[in-house]
Amino acid sequence: MNKNAQTDAPIVNTLAVRWSPYVFSAEPVAATDLNSLFEAARWAPSSYNEQPWRYIVGQKGRDDVHARILSCLAEGNQPWAADAPVLVLGVVMRRFSANGQPNKAAEHDLGLASANLVLEATVRKLHVHQMIGLDPEAARTAFSIPEEAEAFTALAIGHRDRSAGGDPGLREREAKPRNRRPTDEFVFGSRFGVPAEF
Repeated sequence: MNKNAQTDAPIVNTLAVRWSPYVFSAEPVAATDLNSLFEAARWAPSSYNEQPWRYIVGQKGRDDVHARILSCLAEGNQPWAADAPVLVLGVVMRRFSANGQPNKAAEHDLGLASANLVLEATVRKLHVHQMIGLDPEAARTAFSIPEEAEAFTALAIGHRDRSAGGDPGLREREAKPRNRRPTDEFVFGSRFGVPAEF
């Protein structure tokens, strides 16, 4: 199955081949790969270099962390995410450490770190499926997350199951063509809604 993006302008191939599967194989993710994924996240840019991201990582079959993360996910995500060998909670720190003031860029910066992680995973022939569907309070209880932090996203990481097996409904979702709105619908020039000209 070819899921490569059909781009309107040339982009780095890593971006074009990245996509989010629903069916993961049981093959574990190597520790060297996991280390590199989080090293990539580490080097993401952030406002005032605050680095307001934290990650909680569960590896299937290692201890109960994977199962505890799974229990915090939205009901619709649990059946397919259960098969991913690695589950991660992306936690955002909402205040600047230096002065305790609210960090308006915190969620944005968590997204940048996770984007770095996703691109590193893609280069390593891994797949990541990001989720917003989770219960932050369940995660707070399960992992003793402090009040100034919040579990904001989750990530399923692993190898795509290339067999013909798995849930037919999930396979159907995976087979849908990728699409994005054209750039003239979100890149503006003279005023909001007016496409920029290059």
